[in-house]
Amino acid sequence: MFKKLFKQSKVEKIYAPVNGEVVKLEEVPDPVFSQKMMGEGIAINPSKGEIVSPVNGKVVQIPDSRHAIGLKTDNGTEVLIHVGLETVALGGKGFTLNVSEGDKVRVGQPLLNVDLSYISENASSVITPVVITNSNDIDKKITLSEEKEAKAGETVLVTIN
Repeated sequence: MFKKLFKQSKVEKIYAPVNGEVVKLEEVPDPVFSQKMMGEGIAINPSKGEIVSPVNGKVVQIPDSRHAIGLKTDNGTEVLIHVGLETVALGGKGFTLNVSEGDKVRVGQPLLNVDLSYISENASSVITPVVITNSNDIDKKITLSEEKEAKAGETVLVTIN
């Protein structure tokens, strides 16, 4: 009983999965993200093509097109990294995976390499939303970063407490 009373809620942090300019989700030129249909989050206009894990957890989803990775943290938060817009149509071209579904990952661990020049030439945008897909189920406060530039695996983008 006392453990429950004095148990402090654990702060969860979601780090940047890629280097680049931080963009508000509302500014992403795709209503699925800008209207937060997928959940709360933030986006990055990437300057490098290495995508790293923003959380400690497990890889739970990788579509055949390799344009996105779904992660589940040790606390149950579900995070989607969606590289570029309309990139599903590329059929996996421009994306090289470093992980598989079921893999355990740590913050900063390489997940995916992206050919940004190929993506920018063949998709509508390279902007990369980072979304908490189960944000409606989280009864804690979700705070988004005010940072302008992100460093992969180091800059905290989202705090949940």
